[in-house]
Amino acid sequence: MTEYDGGPVGRVRSALVRSGVGDTVRTFPAGVPTAAAAAEALECDIAAITNSLIFDLNGEPLLILASGAARVDTKLVAEQLGEGRIRRASPDFVLKHTGQHVGGVAPVGHPEKIRTLLDESLQKHNLLWAGAGDHNSMLSITYKELQRITEAKELPVR
Repeated sequence: MTEYDGGPVGRVRSALVRSGVGDTVRTFPAGVPTAAAAAEALECDIAAITNSLIFDLNGEPLLILASGAARVDTKLVAEQLGEGRIRRASPDFVLKHTGQHVGGVAPVGHPEKIRTLLDESLQKHNLLWAGAGDHNSMLSITYKELQRITEAKELPVR
């Protein structure tokens, strides 16, 4: 069995365990394809939901881990990075680079490391929830653990 057996959720679980966080994945049969649906199922503030958003930055994937309570300001992020224009990625681009479908993308468990940015506003929450590889799964994690395991650059994204 390779580390990528078990589908997208299995890869996320493996990445969490390897990183020392442990398997914090929860599955919801009714699905949690949006931040609002996840917040309702988890009975938490939508701002504690961490959207894993893939963007196209000069043909390369850029993962922005952003609060479910607000939209990412791609112009602001591009200005801070000083590296060109950030475009929303197509579903095929997302799947190619993450092995996960839009709406279920996790911060980890991708075929290769993806450059990652972390929304600083998320640090005000004791516990964050993020997609875990499909539309039915979420993982729980602290801000510090999320930053550590993704090696994300922290910055305002809105």
